[in-house]
Amino acid sequence: MKYKDAIKVSMESLAQEPNTLFLGYNINFGSKAYGTLTDVPEDKKIETPVAENLMIGLATGLSLEGFRPIVFFERHDFILNALDGIINHLGKIESMSKGQFQCPVIVRAVIGATKPLNPGPQHTQNFTKILKDNIHFPVYELNTPEDVLKYYKIAKSSKDPIILIEKRDLYDTE
Repeated sequence: MKYKDAIKVSMESLAQEPNTLFLGYNINFGSKAYGTLTDVPEDKKIETPVAENLMIGLATGLSLEGFRPIVFFERHDFILNALDGIINHLGKIESMSKGQFQCPVIVRAVIGATKPLNPGPQHTQNFTKILKDNIHFPVYELNTPEDVLKYYKIAKSSKDPIILIEKRDLYDTE
């Protein structure tokens, strides 16, 4: 199974859950999350503006209302704009509410592709180490199709937020 196919299977599995919603830009239009959401029903997808902190804020709020949002960041470079919401809100609500609230948000953070054309350093940065060092909930790197299936299965049942780091250069590998 190819890496991208494993992501697609995982997204379709998540879409079967009644409380899941997919958030981000280019999820209903354009690439549809690099083709990984093409078979997810449109009523499960919320197309957002290019406003990353808003996306995390929206996902946090939806999770407090019983939803499991899956937020798609098509490149690591853009997750930097959402770090305030990720670090200061999403990752701390359970502690701040003394366990009364949980935020089972799944964040898909994609490291941009360098091939067939390298878009340059602005769209291919890898912030995995920064995320792992500064976020106090699980951050997993997905290096193989088996990792994809394993960690999205974990995310599907987690009551906590989770960041899953996809690597766009691996999408066509097995």
